[in-house]
Amino acid sequence: METNTHQIKDYSAALNEKYGAPGTPERAQFDEEAYTFYTSQILLDARKEAKVSQSELARRIHATKSYISRIENGTITPSVATFYRIMNALGMRVEVVKPIM
Repeated sequence: METNTHQIKDYSAALNEKYGAPGTPERAQFDEEAYTFYTSQILLDARKEAKVSQSELARRIHATKSYISRIENGTITPSVATFYRIMNALGMRVEVVKPIM
């Protein structure tokens, strides 16, 4: 029986190798795509948890269902203002917390 014993020991090194070092155009593109995906998942999960359809959410923020779908699919990233409007429309709040050092 063969097992996979490959382990990533340094995640930063793996990202650097695959997408380039921080500050390079390739890494900036990867980071932007990762943030877009992460944002889409936050909003999708929040909408489903609130049991609100895409159409209803669109109505609440004066947008189209297609716009909500594109956000949730990671095709587009909403502006910060739209992100807050969506969260508010779902009865949620965004909290910015300074880490304790």
